[in-house]
Amino acid sequence: MLPKRACDLTAHDRAEIIRQSDCCNHLDADLLTRLAAKSLATDYRRRRFVYRAGDPADALFLIAPLGRVKLCRVESATGREAVIDILAAGSLFGESALYTAGSREKCAVAYENSRLLRIPVGDFKDAMGESRELYDYTFRLIGQRLARAERLMADFALDAIPARLEKLLLEFSKRYGINETNGVLIDIPLPHREIASIVGSTRESVTVRLNAMRRDGIIDFVNRKILIKRPESLVTA
Repeated sequence: MLPKRACDLTAHDRAEIIRQSDCCNHLDADLLTRLAAKSLATDYRRRRFVYRAGDPADALFLIAPLGRVKLCRVESATGREAVIDILAAGSLFGESALYTAGSREKCAVAYENSRLLRIPVGDFKDAMGESRELYDYTFRLIGQRLARAERLMADFALDAIPARLEKLLLEFSKRYGINETNGVLIDIPLPHREIASIVGSTRESVTVRLNAMRRDGIIDFVNRKILIKRPESLVTA
């Protein structure tokens, strides 16, 4: 049987996606059912915008069990992109809708083919009012993302590009890492241009540095992914 399209998902199917997410796996059945009834499922092809800067901030999004989404800013005049983060399956994003009455400041783009649930901000706020666990989770999430943004700003001010690159690889090895016999595999394709956009460098500079790390036996490349062979060699602070 072919997998269902997003438009064919039932409310029960959407409830299951919400239940499997990081933020809503503790919701009681009644609240889960009501939240699912208000949600809308959509499939996004790789590189398709979920929303752009300037779009109304009127909903939050959940990434279904398969998919990843890139948060970024795009300079309108040149099209240059600054990647803020890459979110994994099960993640909640678009939380600025909770505290921004106007429009989006960032863009969200499908990093790979992804299925998302769109939850209107009013319904999500109602669910937060009924569930203390969801309320606490959401504000922890906002706090964690603000703390990460502040840490990245400090890294840009204090660190040279090689240190920023090593910190990124270490962070992603913890978030997306799979333990292998010869190291930790970052289980997400990371083109050099994406890495360069995150650390504020050029693709050519990132390629030179990664190749040097490969020659030194710190990393290796496996099917467009990066294997950290010696995590202890990476910058940790």
